[in-house]
Amino acid sequence: MAKRRYAQIGIGGRARFFYEAVVSDFKETSELVAFCDINQTRMDYANKVLKEEYNVEPLPTYKHTEFEKMIKEQKPDAIIVTTVDRTHHTYIIKAMELGCDVITEKPMTVDEEKAEEILEAIERTGKELRVTFNYRYAPHNTKIRELIMNDTIGDVTSVHFEWLLNTEHGADYFRRWHRDKRNSGGLLVHKSTHHFDLVNFWLGAKPKTVYAMGDLMFYGRENAEQRGVTEFYHRAYGSEAAKNDPFALHLDEKERLKAMYLDAEKEDGYYRDQSVFGEGINIEDTMGVLVKYDNKAVLTYSLNAYMPWEGFKVNINGTKGRIQVSVVERTYVNAGGNADLEGALKQKSIIVYPMFGEPYEVEIVEGKGGHGGGDPLLLSDIFGEPKDDPFNRAASHIDGAMSILTGIAGNKSLATGQAIQIDDLLDLR
Repeated sequence: MAKRRYAQIGIGGRARFFYEAVVSDFKETSELVAFCDINQTRMDYANKVLKEEYNVEPLPTYKHTEFEKMIKEQKPDAIIVTTVDRTHHTYIIKAMELGCDVITEKPMTVDEEKAEEILEAIERTGKELRVTFNYRYAPHNTKIRELIMNDTIGDVTSVHFEWLLNTEHGADYFRRWHRDKRNSGGLLVHKSTHHFDLVNFWLGAKPKTVYAMGDLMFYGRENAEQRGVTEFYHRAYGSEAAKNDPFALHLDEKERLKAMYLDAEKEDGYYRDQSVFGEGINIEDTMGVLVKYDNKAVLTYSLNAYMPWEGFKVNINGTKGRIQVSVVERTYVNAGGNADLEGALKQKSIIVYPMFGEPYEVEIVEGKGGHGGGDPLLLSDIFGEPKDDPFNRAASHIDGAMSILTGIAGNKSLATGQAIQIDDLLDLR
């Protein structure tokens, strides 16, 4: 069987997850043929990684303005899109028009207009789009799907979902490009797309009505005084004030971050280490969302980006009982490597409370790899040999649209104070 050819655009922090997998674990079925990015230094570093760690000869590199040229010269079967969120639609659509399927990092895009353009391109070209929702593949999340599919708690009537980002991982969204809602759609789109997709996946239902509240209540210049911040700086590198700031990211202290960002600044002027209490932050760090689904189930959801531990708690109520989920996660800085929570036990538990029976804990087969063991399974599903999946974890463009529409509606509700109807944004019936 001929290898499937891939080219990748956007060679930042998340890109390594894909390009390393293609050249190592899936080299028998897949071939990486080119890199494309706005920054040559970053592409050169990716090629250095491939050569030193995988003995792969340097790939051809193309600047983002040469995206079409790359496709015509390298003739990939599919494009992997790992650029800044607001540009996803540009490369998804152009790749399809040039005859390629697409694999895109979540979120699929950041607003309903761009989502509609993507759906029209899929209809027009007949090409396939996969959205990489790795959390679906984490064994504990798949187990929840299995329990609901097996009628363990009957028809689901309500879900309470609380996600906590800690002061390492959560703060990281306020240091980099995500801090501008135009780039990321805010955390309700960029981060919560994972969580809204999980609820859609678990329930097999579609969101209909969304109401949200939230604000910037911890980070940002307006909150600096309450946090005890008296010395201000724009970015950490070269700043005396940053040396005593527990929220500062020091790019020169980690080889990967230095190579990918500090050394690359000369080309695009992007600062990866901005102050979380600086100017220019227009996304929320505290959010609550109420969602009604087409099966009449109700979701109450919260996201806080400055907690002392990282993970989530989910309570799912049904006509035959209740499922309680608690997961403590690893904490990390994107592209800078993972670090354990100090003094905290990593734990995952799923407890079922039958309506008229004794509660019991559900066994979870511990997964290896990032995102609770979901990353390796997702990569295998994308780049390996196709396998039957009773849980239908592979996420289509419709799944990608449904997950972001909840966040997009949430942003509109934040702005207007009104409940938003999903069908008014984009009709996916």
